Amino acid sequence: MVNLLAATQRPTQAAMGGGAARAQMDVRVCLRVRERRDVDLILGQGMWAAGWRADTLDAPGKFLLSDPEHPHSRRARAYLLTDRDVTRSATRNAENRPTVDVPHSSGDGDRPADRPAGTDSGAAGHRADPGRALRQALNNAPDEGVSIAALIEATGKGRTWVYDRLHEVADAGQATPTAHRGHWRVVHRPMPGNET
Repeated sequence: MVNLLAATQRPTQAAMGGGAARAQMDVRVCLRVRERRDVDLILGQGMWAAGWRADTLDAPGKFLLSDPEHPHSRRARAYLLTDRDVTRSATRNAENRPTVDVPHSSGDGDRPADRPAGTDSGAAGHRADPGRALRQALNNAPDEGVSIAALIEATGKGRTWVYDRLHEVADAGQATPTAHRGHWRVVHRPMPGNET
């Protein structure tokens, strides 16, 4: 199963993925729009005439939800979540993130197959300096790259921290995602700060 989330502030045929893609969207959320035709574009042809009046929503956060379980128009209102709320919730729930078993390779003891040598998370230096551990893991990555799960384990940090650092080094031209989904490697040369 593939879940696709499409969002736009300017509903057009192109922004909505064209007719074929739009027809596949079973769950649709429509916030306030200015024109009646936008209701039909977002929710489906004839929805405005059927009573789905998103152009009359009168307060921030109000929306209409159209899906197989909600066949009739009924207004709803979402909560405002600030960046601070999201950060607090993510921090509170970080320890509850499910772990994913990483397959082990044969002959390498208990080191996961996609984690390059030298990135074992038990080393005290890696936990003390997660940035250094990240650089070392990327420098030691094979051509197919190192997985996010291995980087999380090597650094002792959460997924958000790892992705934030990866985007920083990618913006600096020092690392890049590989063709293997969720895998990263260093670009051309070892990154500064990892001379070991």
